Amino acid sequence: MSTVKKYLSLIKFSHTIFAMPFAMIGFFLAVLKVERAGSLNQAIGWHADLTNGVAMQFYVIKFTLVILCMIFARSAAMAFNRYLDRQFDARNPRTAIREIPAGILKADNVLIFTIACSILFIACTWFINTICFFLSPVALFVILFYSYTKRFTPLCHLVLGLGLSLAPIGAYLAVTGKFALLPVLFSLAVIFWVSGFDIIYALQDEEFDKSNQLYSIPSWLGKAKALRVSEILHVLSAVCVIIAGLSFGWLYWAGVAVFVSMLLYQHSIVKPTDLRRVNLAFMTANGIASVVFAVFVIADIIIN
Repeated sequence: MSTVKKYLSLIKFSHTIFAMPFAMIGFFLAVLKVERAGSLNQAIGWHADLTNGVAMQFYVIKFTLVILCMIFARSAAMAFNRYLDRQFDARNPRTAIREIPAGILKADNVLIFTIACSILFIACTWFINTICFFLSPVALFVILFYSYTKRFTPLCHLVLGLGLSLAPIGAYLAVTGKFALLPVLFSLAVIFWVSGFDIIYALQDEEFDKSNQLYSIPSWLGKAKALRVSEILHVLSAVCVIIAGLSFGWLYWAGVAVFVSMLLYQHSIVKPTDLRRVNLAFMTANGIASVVFAVFVIADIIIN
């Protein structure tokens, strides 16, 4: 296996499918805001001859930097989580095959990779705008701090949700340099959605977490009650996307239908006494939910 493939496996690059679509929603919401307000000069930060070429160049640069920020931030967070949890992963039969406990990658190299990705993330925000640069240490703290939370609070799932929820707000800020209610609503939806499906994923480690003094909703409340908490969080996520839908057209609502259907589906296939389809719920259902929802939302933004 090549070194690149080893690191892609380490950070579970395929899991980018969860937050990236919401970052794209935030980005296109921002483009719509700038275009409708006729405030591209203000967004650029200097007076420019606003030909189509200048506008397109501005958006392409911002889009590229947003993508890079997402990749570097998530890579830093995942690598740091693997580095910090390496001893627990080695003792857990489910995770013993991960790169560090399996000896595929050295722990020190993973830490260096984490630091490099963190620096690159901050460097990218420097080229975006001032507010993103000044907020980058805050974002980095949140996504790295998550790795410690399972050691002292069962609310660790919410911290993970908070970390991924920064995607739509961050992408919106990258273009406009200002906060707005709509991307915040999408961020709230991400918090509740991610926290809910992370609880489902954590059902697999209930007994291991208990025996190793690790905190999670399943190890605290048990599988059945943990699933109830996950359901409540997913209801709240659905409420957020429904409220946000008041600003959109029919394509958005088609996306909502898919998103909510995937939430219902994952709860229909995972039971306290049957965890065989946890990975199907975690990866497939939520991957479809985020990607299809984002496609419909972005299409609605572009068409309307």
